[in-house]
Amino acid sequence: MFAPEQPRGPVAAPVVAAAPSEGDIVRAVRELGLPALQVRIEPATTTLVNLPTNLYAEPEEFDRTLNLLGTPVRVRATPTSFTWHHGDGTTQRTASAGSPYPRLDVTHRYQNPAEEIQVRVDVAYAVEYMIGDEPWQSLDAAIIATGPPATLTVREAAPVLAKP
Repeated sequence: MFAPEQPRGPVAAPVVAAAPSEGDIVRAVRELGLPALQVRIEPATTTLVNLPTNLYAEPEEFDRTLNLLGTPVRVRATPTSFTWHHGDGTTQRTASAGSPYPRLDVTHRYQNPAEEIQVRVDVAYAVEYMIGDEPWQSLDAAIIATGPPATLTVREAAPVLAKP
């Protein structure tokens, strides 16, 4: 009678795919890119010195499923703050995306005339992820999406007295 053949050397354990780490998820979200918002300006292309200029953006929902290391990872991002770059060297940070006229949630008063200044809004997103059926988890750091610039001209109006 023959004995069954015995393995020669250590037996390899089955390979189990490692779940994506938070670092893997951060890299994937940055590579994918979160929605950059276009600043909306009212009045649209030209404003006046000392006139409240209305600024707003229109945030989008972001909910995607990514395949990382062979594992589905659902990612959702929510805007938490907006940094408005006015193009005159000043910035303003708000929790609001602003609103179209007549609501003036986010405004800026330009102090000096300027030609073709670049105005933009950067959005900070809080990102949550879910691996498989596990509960939602939050990334430790916000991810910033830099918005594209919009061009604005600031003019100075001069009062003129006229006889009726």
